[in-house]
Amino acid sequence: MKRAQRPRSESGSATVFVLGMSIVLFICAGLVVDGGLAINARMRVADDAEQASRVGADSINLDVLRAGGGIEIDPDLAQQRASGYLEDRGYGAGQFDIEVDGETVRVVVRDISETKILSALGIINQYDVQAGAVSEPETGP
Repeated sequence: MKRAQRPRSESGSATVFVLGMSIVLFICAGLVVDGGLAINARMRVADDAEQASRVGADSINLDVLRAGGGIEIDPDLAQQRASGYLEDRGYGAGQFDIEVDGETVRVVVRDISETKILSALGIINQYDVQAGAVSEPETGP
């Protein structure tokens, strides 16, 4: 004679499902919030790189211009002004590179965007963001 099997209890299965879905939704919220913060940081870094390259490109060598030699960027002044702008914006040494090459100024800025939600889950603590810009003096029509 076979023994009748008792039906399995399903108590607690909804709890496991709710906990699993809560974790998934928390990760999705972290991707949205922390991803938005990283995009915002990338836009800020791009704006700062662009403005620093413009400041550097505005550093015209006045002696050459007055002597009739045309528009030429003063490399030392461009470096000084662009790095001063970035330092005023809160960037430290090693967070930016400035290259003056003839009539162009290239600036690359790096920063870190700290995560809020994903770091609490131990998934990712930060995003590295980087942007660059190139400017040259405007010579007019």
